[in-house]
Amino acid sequence: MCGIVGISATEPVNQALYDALTVLQHRGQDAAGIVTCDIDGKLNLRKDNGLVKDVFRTRHMIDLQGNIGIGHARYPTAGCSSSAEAQPLYVNSPFGIALAHNGNLTNDMELKRELFVEDRRHINTDSDSEILLNIFAHELQILKKLKITERDIFKAVAGVHKRCRGGYAAVAVVMGYGLVGFRDPNGIRPMVIGRRKNKRGVNYMIASESVALDVLGYKLIRDVEPGEAVFIDHAGVLHSQQCAENPRHSPCIFEFVYFARPDSIIDGISVYKSRLRMGKKLARKIKRLRPDHDVDVVIPIPDTSRTSALSLARELGVDYTEGFIKNRYIGRTFIMPGQEVREKSVRQKLNAVEQELKGRNVMLVDDSIVRGTTSQQIIQLAREAGAKKVYMASAAPPVCYPNVYGIDMPSVDEFIAHNRSIREIEQEIGADWLVYQDLDDLVRAVRKGHGHIKSFDASCFNGKYVTGDITAEYLDRLDERRNDGAKTRRAAPTTNVLEIHNQA
Repeated sequence: MCGIVGISATEPVNQALYDALTVLQHRGQDAAGIVTCDIDGKLNLRKDNGLVKDVFRTRHMIDLQGNIGIGHARYPTAGCSSSAEAQPLYVNSPFGIALAHNGNLTNDMELKRELFVEDRRHINTDSDSEILLNIFAHELQILKKLKITERDIFKAVAGVHKRCRGGYAAVAVVMGYGLVGFRDPNGIRPMVIGRRKNKRGVNYMIASESVALDVLGYKLIRDVEPGEAVFIDHAGVLHSQQCAENPRHSPCIFEFVYFARPDSIIDGISVYKSRLRMGKKLARKIKRLRPDHDVDVVIPIPDTSRTSALSLARELGVDYTEGFIKNRYIGRTFIMPGQEVREKSVRQKLNAVEQELKGRNVMLVDDSIVRGTTSQQIIQLAREAGAKKVYMASAAPPVCYPNVYGIDMPSVDEFIAHNRSIREIEQEIGADWLVYQDLDDLVRAVRKGHGHIKSFDASCFNGKYVTGDITAEYLDRLDERRNDGAKTRRAAPTTNVLEIHNQA
């Protein structure tokens, strides 16, 4: 899961790209990068591992000249960190193209062989983003045109959709032509477009979430549709076209559960409102199961669950309070390598407020439970702070299956819900009672008032992969890359040319 942004403006875009990436920092803290295109026909690049504020210094910003550019905040989907895979990525042919990508290609190995054997292109990293970039570049190159138009851009994107499977949203700069954005035919990964007028003309921004538009004063035009491409040429004119043969709208429901900022609008749906409805529906389930519950106070696990916990407390008619204070400078624990590291991180990340917990029956609310490490540790913290009883509520259903479209959830054997009943999970995490959201209620909570979305990708909950190409063999390969053993080792060396030739 990454954050991407592209801006075409009538003034330099370096500061705006930086500001947008800081707003999208929640989508990736592993690495950051910006590419700009200046009037001399040069692409200027700065990228490195680290947070946005650490990657870019004044000297870097001065060098990032130009009125068109793209930015990326990286979240590693293979469980490892490598500056070689920081984005944006660049190829010099044709024209010079830089691309930033959010998501995951599910046929990356097949495409990598095709690119070498048929397209004569070398892939230098393990990043599927480099594959996506080279597919797009090749589809432009086979047109064999010295100069291209928006129709050629759309034809190239159509070629990408025919070859690539999975969930992806991408922004790209094509040197001498403009800014491109496109979204996978299922609309799994989010993408919005906005505009802002000034005295010199109209500026356009493409981003992962609408909050990036809001902060920079852009007005949300709409979401980029599944399979659609948008192109802003050097004259500042916006072009768009549907480039997929059979687009189907199935956005990732986990965006609404956890990843997206609550103040974002995705596919016309308020993330904040959807989380309020999640909490309300979960509270109604609690009242059905335990009409005589003895919950004294509802406490969120900061930060993502606050909205759901608030509406849950209101519906139950009990107090809502903050019982844990979060250190914001600790990364997400469910993607950290090794159980010991995760447990230590949880202790560093949260500290209990004893006054709010002591002598009370508390209901802790989290957005979801993946490995259970965080839940187990937090329940223990609550008990150490003097809580009488500790109940746990998850605003999402049990996570039982890997996400293959860009979220680095762990190996299936590391899911706490894998091959365990709810009562067994309850005992494992040490809760006095555990309740999960029902999947039907989650879907209703997100979809309410937005019937245009017929389905969601909820594969991590139900194992149904909307692209229809996920096999047991693929999941086995994914497991080898995502289990704790793989994450404690450095990334495996990139397959060399000879190995690709032999595999082909």
